[in-house]
Amino acid sequence: MNETKQKEITKDITIEELINIKPAAVTYLMQKGIRCLICGEPTWGTLESVSKEKGFSDNDIEKFVEEIKSL
Repeated sequence: MNETKQKEITKDITIEELINIKPAAVTYLMQKGIRCLICGEPTWGTLESVSKEKGFSDNDIEKFVEEIKSL
């Protein structure tokens, strides 16, 4: 039984943590125009900060969180 607690996916999760938990998030974010990998390494920042840099609203970011959780 694996008792390692997985970090919850929220807007404050770092991109590195997110892609470790949900590798499918890379493709999802790329489809939204959000670059989450540069030269094979995760970009710095949180899901919220990289989304805001691309002009997404708070509502958009909350939708991203919910959609990524269901990947």
